[in-house]
Amino acid sequence: MLNTLQTNASYLEQVKRERGDPQAQLEAMQGFLERSGLKVEDLDRLNIIHVTGTKGKGSACAFTECILRNYGLKTGFYSSPHLVQVRERIRINGQPISKELFNKYFWLVYNRLEETKDPAHSSMPAYFRFLTIMAFHVFLQEKVDLAVVEVGIGGTYDCTNIIRAPVVCGVSSLGIDHTSILGDTMEKIAWQKGGIFKPGVPAFTVAQPERPLEVLRERAQERKCSLYLCPELDDFEEGCQALQLGLAGAHQRSNAALALQLARTWLQRRGCQGLGELKEVAPSSELLGGPVPLAPAFRLSDAMIQGLRDTEWLGRTQVLSHGPVTWYLDGAHTTSSIQACVRWFRQAALNQDKPHDGSEVRVLLFNATGDRDTAALLKLLVPCHFDYAVFCPNFTEVSLANNADQQNFNVTLENALTRCLENQQTWTRLLEEKVGQDPWLPSPPRVGGLLQPAPSRGSLLLVPQAPRPLNSPALVFPCLAQALRWVAQGRDPHLAAPVASGAHPHPAASSGAVLLREAAAVHVLVTGSLHLVGGALRLLVPALSQ
Repeated sequence: MLNTLQTNASYLEQVKRERGDPQAQLEAMQGFLERSGLKVEDLDRLNIIHVTGTKGKGSACAFTECILRNYGLKTGFYSSPHLVQVRERIRINGQPISKELFNKYFWLVYNRLEETKDPAHSSMPAYFRFLTIMAFHVFLQEKVDLAVVEVGIGGTYDCTNIIRAPVVCGVSSLGIDHTSILGDTMEKIAWQKGGIFKPGVPAFTVAQPERPLEVLRERAQERKCSLYLCPELDDFEEGCQALQLGLAGAHQRSNAALALQLARTWLQRRGCQGLGELKEVAPSSELLGGPVPLAPAFRLSDAMIQGLRDTEWLGRTQVLSHGPVTWYLDGAHTTSSIQACVRWFRQAALNQDKPHDGSEVRVLLFNATGDRDTAALLKLLVPCHFDYAVFCPNFTEVSLANNADQQNFNVTLENALTRCLENQQTWTRLLEEKVGQDPWLPSPPRVGGLLQPAPSRGSLLLVPQAPRPLNSPALVFPCLAQALRWVAQGRDPHLAAPVASGAHPHPAASSGAVLLREAAAVHVLVTGSLHLVGGALRLLVPALSQ
């Protein structure tokens, strides 16, 4: 029933062509909220932390929620998209709400909206709006101490922006994404993000390029809001040991720094006692005197240190070691987040124990959705020297009838496969252009071995190889299950072996299958889309579906 509220692909295109008054959309959201039995003022009781940004806003929210939960507070957390089950979007104390609670509040909200239909209000809210309203009902009735609310898209006209009086706001790293909705420059996007600032409510952001930061400052001024720049995490580590983060990757440090400021400001403004010693530490950064004042660093309480260490956030710099196959999952889908992903993957893959005979196969599994420039994203992945590139839609199976959590009526299979074939051609073209200059790591190209048939025994021998040429056959599969099975070749206990009948027609598929079966180690990077990562997690970690 929830999925009937999804907008279909043709309708989405129509909305983009005839985008109406965004302010009217916000007013419509307020109308839906009131029809569901809540007033906008009711949301003030939720003590909300409102967070936007292009990259890392979900991770910053996850860090913030975990820190405050470590203070013994009952937390609500609303995020999007979900990876495996829709219930992940609405969490209490870090856990997705139960099926029973989801069922209870879904029908409560749905039935109220049905009962209040009249000629003037005949519609139902779309999928994301509905879940946002439902989350507010859950958090109010389950009496959370606070709610961490992640913006859906943008800020100014996002349906979460009916929140009038949050306790504190945050803006994570800005980048180019959702250009058809938010605009095609960083400045336009910064303008949209700054729309969540509220009068008298402190706001924090991380280091940003100069012009977008200036736009955020202007937005804060016009909205009578105090905006501060977060110090680097290094400033919190002065005089104490390095902080451990539950989320891997150097780019998570700025998300953690933002979370510390959001959590501390929330605790201060709510008058919480016994927070541990919060003596301010002089900042070491060179950012003082800029257009946005630098917030001071402070000594961290045990709950803060523990919260950063305990944070979990699926599908972001996540590693799954399944025997000889290691899966690296990251939902990066913008150029700067793919750059961060590549740095993390290369470091993480380097840290893995090298197989004794050196035989290692690297596979890229990629898809991208929406209006993203896939050629720009793929170009950044070429220097990883993948042996195979695999492209598939985000559908877990070709038939999705049995899997409501993964249904997306905004995408047709035909469109998705066309996109994959385009990505396959792009990858092949990029390799032909030999875009091999590595912008990240100074290390020389990998010297490895290539498995080749031994002439006498028919087995595979390791033949030493010069630095490998950029030759990475690209394969397209119709769904994730088939793609993952081909990559794992029966060596991952959670995946069935690939079916022999109807084998992939590409000649590289059969030779690659031999390499993948015989290699001592297989490293697979799954990236380009959070929905792709979610589908992969559903298949690789069956417990997440329970």
